[in-house]
Amino acid sequence: MKAIVTEYKTWLDTLGFCQESVYEYPLRIKEFFRWLNENGISKITNLNQKHITQYHKHLESRENQKRKGLLSNTHLNRNFIAVDKLLEFLNQMEMKNVPTPTNYRLKIDKDERAEKVTVLTSEQIKTLINNIKKTYPTHLSYRDREAKHYQLKLIFALYYGCGLRRSEGYNLRIDDIDFERKEVFVVKGKNYKDRLVPMSEGAYRDLQDYIYNFRSQLKLKHNRLFIHTSGCLLRSLYRLQETAAIQPEKKLTLHSLRHSIATHLLQNGMDIENISLFLGHSSLETTQIYTHIVDHNHLTLQANQNAN
Repeated sequence: MKAIVTEYKTWLDTLGFCQESVYEYPLRIKEFFRWLNENGISKITNLNQKHITQYHKHLESRENQKRKGLLSNTHLNRNFIAVDKLLEFLNQMEMKNVPTPTNYRLKIDKDERAEKVTVLTSEQIKTLINNIKKTYPTHLSYRDREAKHYQLKLIFALYYGCGLRRSEGYNLRIDDIDFERKEVFVVKGKNYKDRLVPMSEGAYRDLQDYIYNFRSQLKLKHNRLFIHTSGCLLRSLYRLQETAAIQPEKKLTLHSLRHSIATHLLQNGMDIENISLFLGHSSLETTQIYTHIVDHNHLTLQANQNAN
């Protein structure tokens, strides 16, 4: 089953799932496979619908190993989703007699869900961008610093300015940027859907600068915008967060930039339907979380002001 986990992870990444899910879901599937093995199911071909139901019940009754009590509904649902996606993957691999995804989910408290989503304020985004040029030490050569600074600018242009998912941005090619129409063409985003994403004025300027003054000067074997590995992108974000001294509890990731732009667009008056299209969500319900985040943050701010 080890090979299945590896192929499953690649499948998630190809579909454009966020980095957190690409890392997390395979871990949850390993836990599922351990449970199957402990219950005498050593081959994936022996898996049936009854095993899925039994696993759900096992998780719901399992003690939380990190704190007192049972697992949270959010944690449980992430496991249920991971298993459902595994079943989808096995079906696409044309494995015979694969159980049907259950779509079984537990009700989530909206406040709990909102707290799980990391959203930076507009001021924090500005602070991060303003600290890009201060992020790497002067002992690096000018060429190395320039490449790293341009990479950080590109991260904010694509993941904040255009609200892209991790793999959508990382796989963008130079030819996918249409400056005449001010659009980014996302090829095979999540669920293999292509889409056009409008560029903000800031993203438009930064992408022009990046492509014409930096990327086009390089001779590389690939046509992607990013010249570094995906792991380098995260490490550069961590370095930037440290330099800018942004709150440690605000974990800076590529997906948190996507969450942030969605929240800021809503706060600035864009309707939820257009935000859903902008993000490439297949369901408006997925986008509704940002409405609750805005309401939740507003109530929290009011409570803090009253307390003071």
